[in-house]
Amino acid sequence: MHPELIKALGEFRLSVHAWSEAAYGRSRRVEAPGRRRVWRLAAGWALGFFLVAGGASAGIWEHHQHQQQMKIAAAHAAAQQRLAAQQRLAAQQREQQARQEKEDLLAREDLLAKVDKDVSRQVPAAMEPLGQMMAGDESW
Repeated sequence: MHPELIKALGEFRLSVHAWSEAAYGRSRRVEAPGRRRVWRLAAGWALGFFLVAGGASAGIWEHHQHQQQMKIAAAHAAAQQRLAAQQRLAAQQREQQARQEKEDLLAREDLLAKVDKDVSRQVPAAMEPLGQMMAGDESW
């Protein structure tokens, strides 16, 4: 190695040591963890707490809303089923009423036919024996 290089490195070494001794010998001001750091820590924890609480309450709110919607949907479905049952019952009643009216009409027609048969005669009473004789003879 060159003597100039050795001399330069030696001087550099001496200057580094001198600087280090000066830096270590100098009085320093030490700051205790002050209020600023405590407040930052407290603010961080508070913010974290509010974020977690907000997320949890939002989840609870969504669940509550979903439950309410399910109740409304169930009530709507039950109302639809009641309406359908009422419509079926009304249709059955109309059908039964129509059947009853038809039966009543047939009964009235049968009654009128019986009355007509009982009241009406083809031959007067005086000629009934002759009518009976002719009823067997259909050659006319």
